Amino acid sequence: MASRGQWMMVGGILLGIGGALFAMHAVSPDVDLVEPGVAAPNFAARDLATGDTVTLASDRGKVVLVNIWATWCAPCQEEMPSIQALHDSLGPDGLKILAVSVDKAGDETVRDWVAERHLTFDILHDPSGKVAQVYQTTGYPESFIIDRHGVIVKKVWGATQWNDASTIALFRRLLAER
Repeated sequence: MASRGQWMMVGGILLGIGGALFAMHAVSPDVDLVEPGVAAPNFAARDLATGDTVTLASDRGKVVLVNIWATWCAPCQEEMPSIQALHDSLGPDGLKILAVSVDKAGDETVRDWVAERHLTFDILHDPSGKVAQVYQTTGYPESFIIDRHGVIVKKVWGATQWNDASTIALFRRLLAER
């Protein structure tokens, strides 16, 4: 049986945690988590193919996969072939892929890396890391599936096989919705 001192310690810890949570909310009450069920934050990044600035808002009404990655990231390298396969399969049906590189290196380094792998989906470059910050990423790769209404449907941490049957079925369902 727990002694009174132990219960006092537990109570103190719980009060401390509650106070910390209250303080975090008081300091930044307007910070919303970027998670499934919320509107995907808009962002801007440079399209490596055209040099133009691209925004997520310009793709409103489309089903979009936003993939935040880097050339030096081994799991990112691992999943890129499956993203290409997903693009080859569902790009013609309207799936938009925005792969945002956070590499600090120049555009040419990222462009060469992409060319070596024969990637044909949209590659954006954000060396400032602002997109990763806005999306509250905790590592790379991190991906967000966004429906036609601009709402995050799914968040994926780490490398995944984007062209597996269940993922294809999810994208087909989203593409069929109007």
